[in-house]
Amino acid sequence: MKIVRRDLFATLVVAVLGTATLAWGSDGFSAFTAETARRQQVLRAPRALPTAVLEDQDGRRLTLQDFAGKRVVVEFIYTRCDSVCLTLGTAFRQIHQRLPEAARDSDIVLLSISFDPQRDDPAALRSYAGRFGADGESWRVVRPLASDDLPALLAAFGVVVIPNALGGFEHNAALHLVGRDGRLSEIRDLAAVDAFLADLEART
Repeated sequence: MKIVRRDLFATLVVAVLGTATLAWGSDGFSAFTAETARRQQVLRAPRALPTAVLEDQDGRRLTLQDFAGKRVVVEFIYTRCDSVCLTLGTAFRQIHQRLPEAARDSDIVLLSISFDPQRDDPAALRSYAGRFGADGESWRVVRPLASDDLPALLAAFGVVVIPNALGGFEHNAALHLVGRDGRLSEIRDLAAVDAFLADLEART
């Protein structure tokens, strides 16, 4: 009987510890994936972003800090991508087309950042911009100029990029919102364009 009780007690201890570990590791049971945890962490504590010099499709240089006082919607792409980046580009085109003209550039800017800067030169960025309708003002396609800036940008946004066997990349994809204070404040699913636009308009 004592052995049975000890076994039962041990089982209960393991269950309690396992539950506590799961609660801690899953952010209170509400995050069962790294992507969900990333989004919830940003909502609770908006992230400061690095000062990285970027070059757009027209060869102009800029930083994220140049848009202080505006909201910036950011996606991460590489121009040779023929899978998820096409979905990202389409989602960005829908957002750009449906933004009120008065809000474009003056209040909301779209930024497509390439994580393949060696191959994505201004000509490649222009080609991507032309394919999706990025106008070079309210929607700019850019690449980081310094090699050290790319890892810092990816880390700040929580974007994971892994080279694949076909010479491309596997990467997570989302709509990232940088607030007027220059901090990453929200990460949304790229399929939720309607809800994302409604939230943007509600916060004007």
